[in-house]
Amino acid sequence: MNSTTLNPNISLEQTDTSVKSLLLGIPLQIYVVAICSALVIIGVLWDIAWHMSIGRDGLFSAPHNAIYLGAALAGIISGYQVLKTSFWGTSEEKGNMVNFWGIFYSSLGGMFCIWGGFSAATSAPFDDWWHGTYGLDVKIFSPPHAVLGLGLIAIQIGAMISVLAVLNRKEKMLYLSDAQNISRDNRLRNIFMFTAGLVVLTVGTFLTEFMGRWNMHRDSFYEIGCFAFPMFIIAFASASKVKWGATIITAIYMVVMICINGTIRQFPAEPLLAPVANYITFFQTTAFPLLLVFPAIVIDVLRDKFSSKNDWILAVILGVSFFLMFLFIQYNAGTFLKESPLARNWFFQSDSMPYFNPANSDWRYKFTDWAVTRGIKNWAIAALVSSVLGILSARIGLLWGNWMKRVQR
Repeated sequence: MNSTTLNPNISLEQTDTSVKSLLLGIPLQIYVVAICSALVIIGVLWDIAWHMSIGRDGLFSAPHNAIYLGAALAGIISGYQVLKTSFWGTSEEKGNMVNFWGIFYSSLGGMFCIWGGFSAATSAPFDDWWHGTYGLDVKIFSPPHAVLGLGLIAIQIGAMISVLAVLNRKEKMLYLSDAQNISRDNRLRNIFMFTAGLVVLTVGTFLTEFMGRWNMHRDSFYEIGCFAFPMFIIAFASASKVKWGATIITAIYMVVMICINGTIRQFPAEPLLAPVANYITFFQTTAFPLLLVFPAIVIDVLRDKFSSKNDWILAVILGVSFFLMFLFIQYNAGTFLKESPLARNWFFQSDSMPYFNPANSDWRYKFTDWAVTRGIKNWAIAALVSSVLGILSARIGLLWGNWMKRVQR
């Protein structure tokens, strides 16, 4: 597609030129929803630590407020943009939007953010009712949390698509120099990869119950991981159009998770809900991130090497390769994280234990029998299932990535 040139009197017409230059012609909405993407996952990780460490919470606890603020702000600014464009926008601005109900104009990403905001808002009273009816759960994957998770992922994907729509249009701003227009594209691409890393983090967080360090010697860990992650990693890397896109996105996922959990662990906390089996004095956190950066490196190398192949052939190559590297890296990492004293610190977080679990439990620092798959036959079946799921996930990722490359609204 040929580049388009936007007149400064049309683009961001109500803002000062110096502000437009500072923003590099990128709509303020994109910056805001990207920040909201980070805020909601900070709230989620904080909320999990709160449940592990304090127990007692309420509808308006501090972590919940962080989540609500991020979700509400993303929905509100996207809703404002819809109204502004629908009733006061120029024909050119409306041409860059999706028309729905014959009246309203919105970017596709904005629609995701609005829906995600409503979903997160709906989950709040649902979660409060759930706790009031069934007690304070200790599960991440409860029905109200599932509704919340879908809403938050929708907001984060909305942020990504909003960036892509601007990036794929290849716009050039007249009030920016050529160097600034190049910087603009680079900034958009960096925002995209940052928000993509946050999506991977959110997906990984909601799968923690099935993919914690205690399950890393179990077949289901690799089956779930091989279906869940390749589609996101491959799609986002493809849409980024960066050679090492998968590596950068998964590195962002790991760094952000380590920084958030490492920071949370520095604050004091004590249980406020009996029974207390593990007396703690600071926040306990979920886990060290999965080492997805290593299979991501393999994906990037193979994407480049076999880019001319049919997508199904490429999906087979990427899916099987992801499984093999994921198994090799994560199985050995599981041994270290679960059993080594060197992993019991703020960085690796393997000493984290909820207050309601016995501190001296026999399985705290070793694998239990139910969490270990044994026998060549069982692992052969697991390898086949994981590979097939990895191939399907990779194929979905390639399809999704090709679609995202064409998004312009």
